[in-house]
Amino acid sequence: MVESRTEFKLKNPPEDGISSVQFGPNAAKFLLVSSWDCTVRLYDVESTTMRLKYVHAMPVLDVCFQDAVHSFSGGLDQTLKMFDLNSSGESVLGTHDGAIRTVDYCSEINAVVTGSWDHTIKTWDPRAPRCTGTYQQQERVYTASLCGELLVVGTAGRKVLVWDLRNMGVPTQRRESSLKYQTRCIRCFPNKQGYALSSIEGRVAVEYLDADPEVQKKKYAFKCHRIKESGIEKIYPVNAISFHNQYNTFATGGSDGYVNVWDGFNKKRLCQFHPYPTSVASLCFSSDGSALAIACSYLYEQEEKVESTSDNNVFIRYVTDQETKPK
Repeated sequence: MVESRTEFKLKNPPEDGISSVQFGPNAAKFLLVSSWDCTVRLYDVESTTMRLKYVHAMPVLDVCFQDAVHSFSGGLDQTLKMFDLNSSGESVLGTHDGAIRTVDYCSEINAVVTGSWDHTIKTWDPRAPRCTGTYQQQERVYTASLCGELLVVGTAGRKVLVWDLRNMGVPTQRRESSLKYQTRCIRCFPNKQGYALSSIEGRVAVEYLDADPEVQKKKYAFKCHRIKESGIEKIYPVNAISFHNQYNTFATGGSDGYVNVWDGFNKKRLCQFHPYPTSVASLCFSSDGSALAIACSYLYEQEEKVESTSDNNVFIRYVTDQETKPK
């Protein structure tokens, strides 16, 4: 693939599948990358180099920034770690009884929120540091997204739970995915009106949080990440969603190796980038919307492949208004 100033690969990529990419809170300069190689890596995007890495005992499934110099991460070792990116000091906030699948930081209530395969969401105070609450989700947590003080959780069994982090007594809403197949990713609209949900069966649903029947009429779903070859349609999982903070448009990444950008409110595809070498595992727009991090890793959708599946790469693409702004 041709490298250019608008798109390039980061040096020293992880040695196994990439689980999550996250830009720093303020700019497109720093990127955290978690991986099945048991590492979390911090990259300086401008110089395309790795600044540091730290390890967990087992594969890492998610990572997030608290601020420009602190990260949180969790994975199959069931342990939530906090890492100081300046001093390289690390501490353990606590554990789950199963793999930690999602890690988010909610600045509104200054809490870390983790979702686990042990059927719970936990909240943590990073200053104490201690667990401040454990909340049953009925099923394994597969994906979660913050929407201000709201948390939208996607679990096994196609369930969606909406929680208010200021009052975690009971979920404010219990829903079922409007897609027939397993939920892969949920991400909330920056304007907090709703969320996009993707499934393993080449579809995305656009949902609204307001329970008013008039608002609910606006929800819809669409097919994507499907390729017709000699009359047969191949359907791929939609693994990743990331929103552009300014425009409320979103990118999706699939196991077909494509990234599409959508205008969810006007039900339009804005663009499709060139094909990537393998499945798109994770996506993240920078907070200013200038760059999109694209993690590519073979996700064993076709089991073991004969050809090399060792390519795990993070591409940084500087995006234009033409690609991301509603027309």
